[in-house]
Amino acid sequence: QVQLVESGGGLVQAGGSLRLSCAASGRTFSRNDMGWFRQAPGKEREFVARISWSGSSTYYPDSVKGRFTISRDNAKNTVYLQMNSLKPEDTAVYYCAAASANRQFVYWGQGTQVTVSS
Repeated sequence: QVQLVESGGGLVQAGGSLRLSCAASGRTFSRNDMGWFRQAPGKEREFVARISWSGSSTYYPDSVKGRFTISRDNAKNTVYLQMNSLKPEDTAVYYCAAASANRQFVYWGQGTQVTVSS
């Protein structure tokens, strides 16, 4: 059974930093893209970051580019999201996701809450 378990969320002041982790179990994702998404109350789920299986390519929307960094440790089957210069608008539940071989995200974690106070 595939499981993605996020951790590292919490409450932080604006300008602060958090590091999210996502540990996968049940199968290896060392040959799959991984990503992070977020969803704020009353809003659609939003793409936050994506990393290729090798870690050589990363993708971000403009809203987080330069502030967030996605990385992975394939030996640990874990993906990370370093979030710096956090803003109140970054407040959301953050979800880890793993892509299938066709690069579509099909596996999802349960989410971790990130709250940024002004």
